[in-house]
Amino acid sequence: MLIETEPTPNPATLKFLPGRTVMEAGTRDFASPEEAEASPLATAMFALGDVTGVFFGRDFISVTAAPGVDWTVLKPDVLTLLLDHFSANMPLFMPGSAAGIAVPAEEEAFADDPADEDIIVQIKDLIETRVRPAVANDGGDIVYRGFDKGKVYLKMQGACAGCPSSIATLKNGIEQLLKYYVPEVTEVRAV
Repeated sequence: MLIETEPTPNPATLKFLPGRTVMEAGTRDFASPEEAEASPLATAMFALGDVTGVFFGRDFISVTAAPGVDWTVLKPDVLTLLLDHFSANMPLFMPGSAAGIAVPAEEEAFADDPADEDIIVQIKDLIETRVRPAVANDGGDIVYRGFDKGKVYLKMQGACAGCPSSIATLKNGIEQLLKYYVPEVTEVRAV
């Protein structure tokens, strides 16, 4: 099995492509070892000690290293974990029962005004069809969190979270795109 790697705009994050589907639907972002307990693979990544984030996309895994960590040292360990995991066809998530399910608290969200429904549909469609695929190419994801008085609130995940160029992407790319197609949008903010 060959696992390709790609740099991301975030120098602390590498994108790993195992050549197969990682997540059938959606994405999953792990920002701490506690969050990673739902996944044996994410738990193993954090156990390396130098990993501060793991993100599962449709066909990739982004891994974020702690500040000052040299990827030439960490990369072989991450590749070994990925090879072992995918070669053995291990499950991505722990099997659970209803007793073991914990729903994380909802993050800050904005109540959308029903009067803005048409605008919100346009925004979500643009994010889904134009923004998310581009952001996924860079090893991350972006999630719609709300629209209020012309402001669109988005959450950056994976390689995009904490990336030095994420604000430029948000303002110069996503904001300009949304303003062009949806004139009611005046600003885009990260939450």
